[in-house]
Amino acid sequence: MQQFEPDVQEKLNALRDVFFEVLPDTEESIRYKMPAFKVGKHHLYFAAYKKHIGFYPVYGLTEIEDKVSEYRAKNTKDSLHFMLDRPLPIELIKNIVKLKSNL
Repeated sequence: MQQFEPDVQEKLNALRDVFFEVLPDTEESIRYKMPAFKVGKHHLYFAAYKKHIGFYPVYGLTEIEDKVSEYRAKNTKDSLHFMLDRPLPIELIKNIVKLKSNL
């Protein structure tokens, strides 16, 4: 994460912290060259880019689609983009982790 500006590093660390707050025993690894977190039977990933943080895969959560649709990446059904110039939607991310851990 050292290659990112301090404000981006802060967001990435906050996102990582969500996993351990929601699922204290979560397994962390690197997969596809991204931080990966085992939630239930699945993995969730995130990565920083020039203007956003990508969060993957986010599908199968029909009960909160209205909330995630604001962050849905264009032409995808499983990627969310959290713009770097906006606060992270921490409560939404917590909800996604909880729901994915139960699938």
